[in-house]
Amino acid sequence: MRFVTLTTALLLLGPAAQAANVSAGQAEAKEAARSLGNCTPAKVEVMRYAVGREGQTVFKVNCTEDKDAFVLVQCRSRICTLLR
Repeated sequence: MRFVTLTTALLLLGPAAQAANVSAGQAEAKEAARSLGNCTPAKVEVMRYAVGREGQTVFKVNCTEDKDAFVLVQCRSRICTLLR
């Protein structure tokens, strides 16, 4: 019975832990936009979030230089790369 309770608790904490990972990745996404994309970050949006062993998040980072300018940054764990 204890195993079921622990499993249930982990499943309930899953979304909260996932949300924490996404918000933690925003800082890395902003830094990647700044250093790799020559973009001064403004607003950051989550475009795609995939959970799992190799989870990843794709962020859309709006730039302050032009109102229509943005970059897409893909983060796996805390390693981010510029997509566009």
